[in-house]
Amino acid sequence: MVDVSKYQSMLQARQKELDARLHEIEEELESHSSKDWEELAVEREEDEVLEGLGTSGQDELVKIKAALARIDEGEFGFCMTCGTEISSERLDVVPHTPFCRDCAAKHA
Repeated sequence: MVDVSKYQSMLQARQKELDARLHEIEEELESHSSKDWEELAVEREEDEVLEGLGTSGQDELVKIKAALARIDEGEFGFCMTCGTEISSERLDVVPHTPFCRDCAAKHA
């Protein structure tokens, strides 16, 4: 049986970390105001990288919130496709995963 409290703590810590990072990215994106064209071009390139990081962070947050909802519903640790228990080894690496290894390979 999966230690739900362990993964709940991991997910909540990661959620907090991502929230902080996304706020930093947002502040950085809003802070650009260079009037020099060369500096502005560099800032725009950096913005593209930051926006990519922000998007991936938001995607991960959605998955974390879904995993926390599965904890609340008593469904965490079981594959959403086949219903088998997800291995703790897999949850240690990807705690927000809704799929066992086999079903995740089918979804990839």
